[in-house]
Amino acid sequence: MINLIGTYECRADAKGRVMISSAFKKQLSSVLQDGFVVKRAVFQPCLELYPTQEWNLMMQKINKLNKFKKKNNDFIRRFTAGVQLVDIDATGRILIPKNLMDFAGIEKQVVMSSSVNIIEIWDKDKYEKAIDDATIDFADLAEEVMGNTDVDEVS
Repeated sequence: MINLIGTYECRADAKGRVMISSAFKKQLSSVLQDGFVVKRAVFQPCLELYPTQEWNLMMQKINKLNKFKKKNNDFIRRFTAGVQLVDIDATGRILIPKNLMDFAGIEKQVVMSSSVNIIEIWDKDKYEKAIDDATIDFADLAEEVMGNTDVDEVS
């Protein structure tokens, strides 16, 4: 499993190409050649960039869902809507499809932020707003999510 660290700013060009930071490339060096999957985020107006091996692990979980239950099919359809395979080109960029750029509202300024084993790709202004909005409730959220377990039990 990959554990990514960092938040980096970059620019998207007119074609939707975005440079992956050298720090992320170094952390992903063992899986760069396998490519990536980019998709719409579930909870935020951003994109999620999965290394292919992480995407395959997610698909193993999703494939265990009973597809004869409507809610499972609805979830799978929404979760995989707009999913695209992307590769890093020779100059270290990925090409984000226009429909996904539009979904995330990405103009020029981009923030790539680690989220454990994936990278979130944000329009910079939307990212700053999401961080500012989350700051207000973060103490309560941290207590709710992490406060009911002993530190030794989190694993």
